[in-house]
Amino acid sequence: MRLEGKVALITGTASGIGRATALRFASEGARVVAADIVEANDETVEMIRAAGGEATAVHADVSDDAEVALAVKAAEATYGQLDIAFNNAGIMLADDADAIATTEQTIDKTLAVNLKGVLYGCRHQIPAMRRAGGGSIINTASFVASVGAATPQIAYTASKGAVLSLTRELAVIHARENIRVNALSPGPLRTELLMSYLDTEEKRQRRLVHVPMGRFGEATEMASAALFLASDDSSYMTGANLLVDGGLTAAYVTPE
Repeated sequence: MRLEGKVALITGTASGIGRATALRFASEGARVVAADIVEANDETVEMIRAAGGEATAVHADVSDDAEVALAVKAAEATYGQLDIAFNNAGIMLADDADAIATTEQTIDKTLAVNLKGVLYGCRHQIPAMRRAGGGSIINTASFVASVGAATPQIAYTASKGAVLSLTRELAVIHARENIRVNALSPGPLRTELLMSYLDTEEKRQRRLVHVPMGRFGEATEMASAALFLASDDSSYMTGANLLVDGGLTAAYVTPE
């Protein structure tokens, strides 16, 4: 029960990493505030409660600063404090391509969710954590923030690189307030988000050829990494980028 007595706000909890992490945090004793914009978010809360955990659902479009603020207020109003925040909500649009082909609309929408959503989260979570006496913030970045992607997705890549820079700066600013800020960079995962983007076997194999382990990661594996960053097991870590990518960013060539 590594998160017993803690309150965790997680965004993007209707599916994928967010849902897996909400379930894992609750199983470790956290009271979870699950934030998303789709009805499936209620299913996540029902799953937590069915397993004996404590959770509440809130509607939050992370690209809207006011809605993010309300989600943080809901956490404090419901459970009295905020100790952990996982800014995980993100999008990857199908027409996100190279710098020439990607439209302004796609760039703007991607940055609004993936970058501004994280910034808005931190803006409101940090004051709440000050009131709680400290806390841990985890921001979802990506392996593409560290290396170029084989399949072009320029807006997504730019947004995740910015998340890393934002994370480092916030970590330094707030380190002596007992507020830790770290990034989690997943490798290619077998999630609905990525599989809908890598929508052909050719695209999937093109991605896997760069992964030494030769497989896609699972959302539950990211939840385990997020748990480490949320808990006191990582108490001397801040401003770090935890790469959980099957060895992708370590590889020059992969085995045949």
